Amino acid sequence: MSDSFSFTLHTTDGAARRGEVVTPHGLVQTPAFMPVGTQATVKGLAPEAVAATGAEIVLGNTYHLMLRPGAERIAALGGLHTFMNWPKPILTDSGGFQVMSLSSLRKLTEKGVTFKSHLDGAMYDLTPERSIEIQALLGTDITMQLDECLRLPATRDEIERAMQLSLRWGERSKRAFEARARDGYALFGIVQGGDDIALRQASARGLTDIGFHGYAIGGLAVGEPQEVMLKVVEETAPALPADRPRYLMGVGTPHDMLEAVARGVDMFDCVMPTRNGRHGMAFTRRGPVNLSNARHADDPRPLDADSVHPAARIYSRAYLHHLTKAGEMLGQVLLSTINIAYYQALMAGMREAIEAGRFAGFHQATMAGWEQGDISPRI
Repeated sequence: MSDSFSFTLHTTDGAARRGEVVTPHGLVQTPAFMPVGTQATVKGLAPEAVAATGAEIVLGNTYHLMLRPGAERIAALGGLHTFMNWPKPILTDSGGFQVMSLSSLRKLTEKGVTFKSHLDGAMYDLTPERSIEIQALLGTDITMQLDECLRLPATRDEIERAMQLSLRWGERSKRAFEARARDGYALFGIVQGGDDIALRQASARGLTDIGFHGYAIGGLAVGEPQEVMLKVVEETAPALPADRPRYLMGVGTPHDMLEAVARGVDMFDCVMPTRNGRHGMAFTRRGPVNLSNARHADDPRPLDADSVHPAARIYSRAYLHHLTKAGEMLGQVLLSTINIAYYQALMAGMREAIEAGRFAGFHQATMAGWEQGDISPRI
């Protein structure tokens, strides 16, 4: 595998890590949050607006892009970076999570997955090799192996079966990736094992033996309680190579990410900041604010006067409430932008705290701010 992709671990503070990922399309400072651009767009936001929040990398999705507009079409149009006008790094999920969500429409075998498109009912085959091919056609900086993701709870036998299958698919993904090796591009393996710590650690060992540029912890935030998720992360992260990035897939809330960084995670993605923004929920230093609530109708205060993002400082709560209640698109765009900016500010704060050796204090102060809540007096 190429050594051009790199990860440098600059410093640690407890288990929390401060690092830097080098990709063909730029640097990513870690801990990092990746806004989700499933279908070659972060919903409702122009790429320059996403970049203005501080985002250095976005996530696309193999399953959705293979169905529409098609990987070959995107490749002919110059690749995903050109297609969506995003010059910075891109990571693509392999499609394993979507395959789980389409359980009623698919057949899974050792070879791969045959599934019916949710768009038009057409049949598709997705194998580890085809997933790697699609991601190569897209031209993404970080490719993910195809895996089988299970919903929890599940039986131990079923969890072990899926974990072992994911390991075998990981081996095939690596062979396929090496056959199309592109200088500087990376392949991540995905740790599976459900909520069983022994299976998680076995998966981590197996993937480390195969050898990847980075390692993801998958199959979480799929129905298990937060304490279970954090226990799995706490026991799994130390089993992964310290000199490679660690990515917790599909997570999550600001609290989830703060706790996961404290346990050694470097990268995150989640639809929550944009999905919640489209439904009137804003994330702030004082916790979430539901702009649908009538109490905001006459409130002239900005959402957060000290926010790093102008939209949170400029627009009044009364106006954001009005946009939300009226179903105006601008409200969804503003709140999505504000939320991604808050996530990026949280990452930046964690990076600074780790560098200064005061992550524990940052953790405590951030939690205290959320617990205090949105209690500032009105003007």
